[in-house]
Amino acid sequence: MRIGEVAEQAGVSVRALRYYEQQGLLGAGRSAGGQRRYPDTAVGRVRLIQQLFAAGLPSRSVRQVLPCVDSGTAAPGLLEHLEAERARITDRIADLTAARERLDDVIANTRNPPAHCGHGR
Repeated sequence: MRIGEVAEQAGVSVRALRYYEQQGLLGAGRSAGGQRRYPDTAVGRVRLIQQLFAAGLPSRSVRQVLPCVDSGTAAPGLLEHLEAERARITDRIADLTAARERLDDVIANTRNPPAHCGHGR
């Protein structure tokens, strides 16, 4: 697949694909004319990379995870690192949930202010 095809199907920019390649997260061969050629599995790989980045993992951690995904075995220390990342994400979810609940309260009070508030609609 050509770089533009992968970018379009994965929903990322060409620049992102070049960055992933530079970081060692995604491999591409070259055509006789020097154009990047990605395997058919590249779209799924890019989506996985995007999910890992969205979860807050830095490229260094993503680079450690990808071989594990490919082989099904983890490098020494990787499991502990991933468990710590998972705990961090869980804490972040809890923080975001609390913030959403507070915002819901503000919205509800703005729509229907308590009588003692003194604010009209």
